[in-house]
Amino acid sequence: MNAAAARQGVLEASGADERLRRRELRGRLMQGLFASATAFAVIVLGVLLVSIALDGYDWLSWRLVTEMPSRKPENAGLLSALMGTLWVISLTAIVALPVGIGAAIYLEEYAPRNWWTRILQTNISNLAGVPSVVYGLLGLGVFVNLFGFGRSVISGALTMALLILPVIIIASQEAIRAVPLSLRQAAFALGATKWQVARHHVLPAALPGILTGMILALSRAIGETAPLLVVGAAGYIAFNPAKLTDQFTVLPIQIFNWTGRPQDEFKDLAAAGIIVLLVVLLGMNGIAIFLRQRFSKRW
Repeated sequence: MNAAAARQGVLEASGADERLRRRELRGRLMQGLFASATAFAVIVLGVLLVSIALDGYDWLSWRLVTEMPSRKPENAGLLSALMGTLWVISLTAIVALPVGIGAAIYLEEYAPRNWWTRILQTNISNLAGVPSVVYGLLGLGVFVNLFGFGRSVISGALTMALLILPVIIIASQEAIRAVPLSLRQAAFALGATKWQVARHHVLPAALPGILTGMILALSRAIGETAPLLVVGAAGYIAFNPAKLTDQFTVLPIQIFNWTGRPQDEFKDLAAAGIIVLLVVLLGMNGIAIFLRQRFSKRW
Protein backbone atom coordinates (compact mmCIF):
# COMPACT_ATOMS: atom_id res chain seq x y z
CA MET A 1 0.00 0.00 0.00
CA ASN A 2 2.81 2.37 0.87
CA ALA A 3 4.57 1.67 -2.45
CA ALA A 4 1.35 2.17 -4.43
CA ALA A 5 0.65 5.39 -2.61
CA ALA A 6 4.17 6.59 -3.28
CA ARG A 7 3.84 5.80 -6.99
CA GLN A 8 0.51 7.58 -7.07
CA GLY A 9 2.09 10.61 -5.41
CA VAL A 10 4.93 10.61 -7.94
CA LEU A 11 2.47 10.43 -10.84
CA GLU A 12 0.39 13.28 -9.42
CA ALA A 13 3.51 15.38 -8.89
CA SER A 14 4.73 14.75 -12.43
CA GLY A 15 1.26 15.58 -13.78
CA ALA A 16 1.20 18.83 -11.79
CA ASP A 17 4.67 19.72 -13.10
CA GLU A 18 3.51 19.02 -16.66
CA ARG A 19 0.44 21.24 -16.24
CA LEU A 20 2.63 23.96 -14.75
CA ARG A 21 5.02 23.78 -17.73
CA ARG A 22 2.07 24.04 -20.13
CA ARG A 23 0.73 27.09 -18.34
CA GLU A 24 4.14 28.72 -18.37
CA LEU A 25 4.50 27.95 -22.09
CA ARG A 26 1.07 29.45 -22.83
CA GLY A 27 1.97 32.47 -20.74
CA ARG A 28 5.22 33.02 -22.65
CA LEU A 29 3.40 32.60 -25.99
CA MET A 30 0.75 35.17 -25.05
CA GLN A 31 3.39 37.54 -23.72
CA GLY A 32 5.29 37.25 -27.01
CA LEU A 33 2.07 37.78 -28.97
CA PHE A 34 1.16 40.93 -27.03
CA ALA A 35 4.73 42.25 -27.29
CA SER A 36 4.68 41.64 -31.06
CA ALA A 37 1.36 43.47 -31.42
CA THR A 38 2.71 46.42 -29.44
CA ALA A 39 5.94 46.50 -31.44
CA PHE A 40 3.97 46.35 -34.71
CA ALA A 41 1.80 49.29 -33.65
CA VAL A 42 4.84 51.32 -32.59
CA ILE A 43 6.64 50.57 -35.85
CA VAL A 44 3.62 51.57 -37.95
CA LEU A 45 3.26 54.78 -35.95
CA GLY A 46 6.97 55.51 -36.32
CA VAL A 47 6.87 54.97 -40.09
CA LEU A 48 3.83 57.23 -40.36
CA LEU A 49 5.48 59.99 -38.32
CA VAL A 50 8.73 59.75 -40.30
CA SER A 51 6.81 59.91 -43.59
CA ILE A 52 4.88 62.99 -42.42
CA ALA A 53 8.05 64.66 -41.16
CA LEU A 54 9.89 64.08 -44.45
CA ASP A 55 7.00 65.47 -46.50
CA GLY A 56 6.27 68.49 -44.33
CA TYR A 57 9.68 69.49 -42.99
CA ASP A 58 10.52 71.83 -45.88
CA TRP A 59 7.25 73.71 -45.38
CA LEU A 60 7.67 74.25 -41.66
CA SER A 61 8.28 77.90 -40.93
CA TRP A 62 7.04 80.68 -38.73
CA ARG A 63 5.02 81.93 -41.68
CA LEU A 64 2.96 78.72 -41.59
CA VAL A 65 1.41 79.66 -38.23
CA THR A 66 1.23 83.43 -38.80
CA GLU A 67 -0.40 83.62 -42.24
CA MET A 68 -3.99 83.05 -43.31
CA PRO A 69 -5.00 80.28 -45.74
CA SER A 70 -4.51 81.06 -49.41
CA ARG A 71 -5.18 79.45 -52.77
CA LYS A 72 -1.46 79.77 -53.49
CA PRO A 73 0.59 77.19 -51.56
CA GLU A 74 3.56 79.52 -51.10
CA ASN A 75 1.31 82.02 -49.27
CA ALA A 76 -0.89 79.59 -47.35
CA GLY A 77 -0.86 79.47 -43.55
CA LEU A 78 -2.71 77.97 -40.60
CA LEU A 79 -3.39 80.99 -38.41
CA SER A 80 -7.20 81.01 -38.63
CA ALA A 81 -7.38 77.22 -38.16
CA LEU A 82 -4.94 77.33 -35.24
CA MET A 83 -6.89 80.08 -33.49
CA GLY A 84 -10.18 78.27 -34.17
CA THR A 85 -8.75 75.08 -32.65
CA LEU A 86 -7.62 76.95 -29.53
CA TRP A 87 -11.02 78.62 -29.19
CA VAL A 88 -12.97 75.39 -29.60
CA ILE A 89 -10.77 73.18 -27.41
CA SER A 90 -10.59 75.81 -24.63
CA LEU A 91 -14.36 76.25 -24.51
CA THR A 92 -14.83 72.50 -24.72
CA ALA A 93 -12.62 72.01 -21.66
CA ILE A 94 -14.35 74.83 -19.76
CA VAL A 95 -17.77 73.25 -20.35
CA ALA A 96 -17.01 69.53 -20.23
CA LEU A 97 -14.58 69.25 -17.30
CA PRO A 98 -16.75 70.75 -14.51
CA VAL A 99 -19.87 68.95 -15.74
CA GLY A 100 -18.08 65.61 -16.17
CA ILE A 101 -16.28 65.73 -12.82
CA GLY A 102 -19.45 66.90 -11.06
CA ALA A 103 -21.45 64.05 -12.57
CA ALA A 104 -18.79 61.54 -11.49
CA ILE A 105 -18.78 62.88 -7.92
CA TYR A 106 -22.58 62.66 -7.77
CA LEU A 107 -22.70 59.11 -9.13
CA GLU A 108 -19.96 57.83 -6.83
CA GLU A 109 -20.50 59.81 -3.62
CA TYR A 110 -24.17 60.81 -3.52
CA ALA A 111 -26.34 58.73 -5.84
CA PRO A 112 -28.12 55.74 -4.26
CA ARG A 113 -27.37 52.30 -5.66
CA ASN A 114 -30.70 51.56 -7.32
CA TRP A 115 -32.17 50.80 -10.76
CA TRP A 116 -32.13 54.46 -11.81
CA THR A 117 -28.41 54.80 -11.12
CA ARG A 118 -27.72 51.59 -13.04
CA ILE A 119 -29.67 52.94 -16.03
CA LEU A 120 -27.68 56.18 -15.92
CA GLN A 121 -24.40 54.29 -15.74
CA THR A 122 -25.34 52.03 -18.65
CA ASN A 123 -26.35 54.98 -20.81
CA ILE A 124 -23.12 56.85 -20.03
CA SER A 125 -21.09 53.79 -21.02
CA ASN A 126 -23.08 53.42 -24.25
CA LEU A 127 -22.67 57.11 -25.11
CA ALA A 128 -18.88 56.72 -24.96
CA GLY A 129 -19.10 54.41 -27.98
CA VAL A 130 -21.49 56.45 -30.14
CA PRO A 131 -19.92 57.56 -33.47
CA SER A 132 -18.80 61.16 -33.42
CA VAL A 133 -20.91 62.14 -36.44
CA VAL A 134 -24.03 61.40 -34.37
CA TYR A 135 -22.93 64.08 -31.91
CA GLY A 136 -22.49 66.41 -34.87
CA LEU A 137 -26.10 65.80 -35.93
CA LEU A 138 -27.22 66.38 -32.34
CA GLY A 139 -25.26 69.65 -32.19
CA LEU A 140 -26.74 70.74 -35.53
CA GLY A 141 -30.27 70.12 -34.33
CA VAL A 142 -29.92 71.52 -30.80
CA PHE A 143 -27.25 74.22 -30.73
CA VAL A 144 -27.33 75.46 -34.31
CA ASN A 145 -31.08 75.33 -35.02
CA LEU A 146 -32.99 75.04 -31.73
CA PHE A 147 -30.90 77.45 -29.62
CA GLY A 148 -30.10 79.64 -32.61
CA PHE A 149 -26.33 79.80 -32.05
CA GLY A 150 -25.75 79.28 -35.76
CA ARG A 151 -22.62 77.80 -37.30
CA SER A 152 -20.36 79.37 -34.72
CA VAL A 153 -17.58 78.69 -32.24
CA ILE A 154 -20.00 78.13 -29.37
CA SER A 155 -21.96 75.50 -31.33
CA GLY A 156 -18.77 73.62 -32.17
CA ALA A 157 -17.47 73.79 -28.59
CA LEU A 158 -20.74 72.58 -27.05
CA THR A 159 -20.93 69.74 -29.54
CA MET A 160 -17.39 68.63 -28.72
CA ALA A 161 -18.19 68.92 -25.01
CA LEU A 162 -21.03 66.43 -25.48
CA LEU A 163 -18.67 64.17 -27.40
CA ILE A 164 -16.04 63.89 -24.67
CA LEU A 165 -18.36 64.12 -21.65
CA PRO A 166 -18.92 60.33 -21.29
CA VAL A 167 -15.16 59.68 -21.41
CA ILE A 168 -14.50 62.25 -18.68
CA ILE A 169 -17.31 60.89 -16.48
CA ILE A 170 -16.13 57.27 -16.76
CA ALA A 171 -12.47 58.11 -16.16
CA SER A 172 -13.36 60.34 -13.21
CA GLN A 173 -15.54 57.64 -11.69
CA GLU A 174 -12.72 55.11 -11.91
CA ALA A 175 -10.32 57.57 -10.28
CA ILE A 176 -12.78 58.30 -7.47
CA ARG A 177 -13.40 54.56 -6.88
CA ALA A 178 -9.65 54.06 -6.48
CA VAL A 179 -9.54 56.40 -3.45
CA PRO A 180 -9.29 54.20 -0.32
CA LEU A 181 -12.45 53.91 1.75
CA SER A 182 -10.39 54.46 4.90
CA LEU A 183 -9.72 58.05 3.79
CA ARG A 184 -13.44 58.76 3.69
CA GLN A 185 -14.07 57.01 7.02
CA ALA A 186 -11.30 58.95 8.73
CA ALA A 187 -12.76 62.25 7.50
CA PHE A 188 -16.28 61.28 8.59
CA ALA A 189 -14.93 60.25 11.99
CA LEU A 190 -13.57 63.77 12.47
CA GLY A 191 -17.01 65.26 11.79
CA ALA A 192 -16.66 66.26 8.13
CA THR A 193 -19.77 66.49 5.98
CA LYS A 194 -20.14 64.48 2.79
CA TRP A 195 -19.32 67.53 0.66
CA GLN A 196 -16.25 68.33 2.76
CA VAL A 197 -15.05 64.75 2.36
CA ALA A 198 -15.59 64.86 -1.40
CA ARG A 199 -14.12 68.36 -1.82
CA HIS A 200 -11.09 68.22 0.47
CA HIS A 201 -10.15 64.53 0.49
CA VAL A 202 -11.64 62.41 -2.30
CA LEU A 203 -11.32 64.88 -5.18
CA PRO A 204 -7.66 65.87 -4.54
CA ALA A 205 -6.67 62.22 -4.16
CA ALA A 206 -8.47 61.28 -7.39
CA LEU A 207 -7.20 64.28 -9.36
CA PRO A 208 -4.24 62.50 -11.07
CA GLY A 209 -6.60 59.88 -12.50
CA ILE A 210 -9.12 62.55 -13.49
CA LEU A 211 -6.39 64.44 -15.34
CA THR A 212 -5.49 61.24 -17.20
CA GLY A 213 -9.08 60.98 -18.40
CA MET A 214 -9.01 64.64 -19.35
CA ILE A 215 -5.90 64.05 -21.48
CA LEU A 216 -7.58 61.19 -23.35
CA ALA A 217 -10.81 63.13 -23.87
CA LEU A 218 -9.24 66.37 -25.11
CA SER A 219 -6.82 64.41 -27.32
CA ARG A 220 -9.84 62.88 -29.01
CA ALA A 221 -11.60 66.22 -29.32
CA ILE A 222 -8.68 68.08 -30.88
CA GLY A 223 -8.47 65.62 -33.77
CA GLU A 224 -12.18 65.29 -34.56
CA THR A 225 -13.46 66.51 -37.92
CA ALA A 226 -16.85 64.92 -38.66
CA PRO A 227 -18.96 66.55 -35.91
CA LEU A 228 -17.51 69.99 -36.61
CA LEU A 229 -18.19 69.63 -40.32
CA VAL A 230 -21.80 68.74 -39.55
CA VAL A 231 -22.15 71.66 -37.14
CA GLY A 232 -20.84 74.02 -39.81
CA ALA A 233 -17.11 74.60 -39.44
CA ALA A 234 -15.91 76.20 -42.66
CA GLY A 235 -13.26 74.75 -44.92
CA TYR A 236 -11.82 78.17 -45.69
CA ILE A 237 -11.71 81.06 -43.21
CA ALA A 238 -9.48 84.09 -43.78
CA PHE A 239 -10.01 85.72 -40.37
CA ASN A 240 -9.55 84.82 -36.73
CA PRO A 241 -12.65 84.28 -34.58
CA ALA A 242 -13.06 87.15 -32.15
CA LYS A 243 -16.24 86.13 -30.31
CA LEU A 244 -18.31 83.05 -29.60
CA THR A 245 -20.76 83.65 -32.44
CA ASP A 246 -18.10 83.95 -35.18
CA GLN A 247 -17.58 81.34 -37.86
CA PHE A 248 -14.52 79.16 -37.45
CA THR A 249 -12.40 76.38 -38.81
CA VAL A 250 -9.99 74.00 -37.07
CA LEU A 251 -6.69 72.36 -37.90
CA PRO A 252 -8.05 68.92 -38.94
CA ILE A 253 -10.52 70.54 -41.35
CA GLN A 254 -7.84 72.80 -42.85
CA ILE A 255 -5.55 69.79 -43.29
CA PHE A 256 -8.37 67.84 -44.93
CA ASN A 257 -9.05 70.79 -47.23
CA TRP A 258 -5.41 70.91 -48.34
CA THR A 259 -5.28 67.17 -49.07
CA GLY A 260 -8.15 67.64 -51.54
CA ARG A 261 -6.32 70.28 -53.59
CA PRO A 262 -4.82 69.14 -56.92
CA GLN A 263 -1.41 70.77 -56.40
CA ASP A 264 1.26 68.55 -54.90
CA GLU A 265 2.50 71.44 -52.77
CA PHE A 266 -0.72 71.35 -50.77
CA LYS A 267 -0.07 67.69 -49.90
CA ASP A 268 3.22 68.74 -48.33
CA LEU A 269 1.49 71.65 -46.61
CA ALA A 270 -1.01 69.18 -45.16
CA ALA A 271 1.90 67.16 -43.75
CA ALA A 272 3.31 70.32 -42.19
CA GLY A 273 -0.14 71.07 -40.76
CA ILE A 274 -0.22 67.60 -39.20
CA ILE A 275 3.10 68.35 -37.51
CA VAL A 276 1.68 71.61 -36.11
CA LEU A 277 -1.41 69.74 -34.88
CA LEU A 278 0.81 67.15 -33.17
CA VAL A 279 2.85 69.90 -31.51
CA VAL A 280 -0.34 71.53 -30.17
CA LEU A 281 -1.61 68.17 -28.96
CA LEU A 282 1.68 67.22 -27.28
CA GLY A 283 1.97 70.65 -25.67
CA MET A 284 -1.53 70.40 -24.25
CA ASN A 285 -0.90 66.86 -23.02
CA GLY A 286 2.44 67.90 -21.56
CA ILE A 287 0.78 70.53 -19.38
CA ALA A 288 -1.81 68.01 -18.19
CA ILE A 289 0.86 65.37 -17.48
CA PHE A 290 2.91 67.92 -15.51
CA LEU A 291 -0.13 68.76 -13.37
CA ARG A 292 -0.92 65.07 -12.91
CA GLN A 293 2.61 64.27 -11.74
CA ARG A 294 2.57 67.23 -9.38
CA PHE A 295 -0.65 66.13 -7.74
CA SER A 296 0.53 62.49 -7.67
CA LYS A 297 3.62 63.47 -5.67
CA ARG A 298 1.52 65.55 -3.28
CA TRP A 299 -0.90 62.71 -2.56
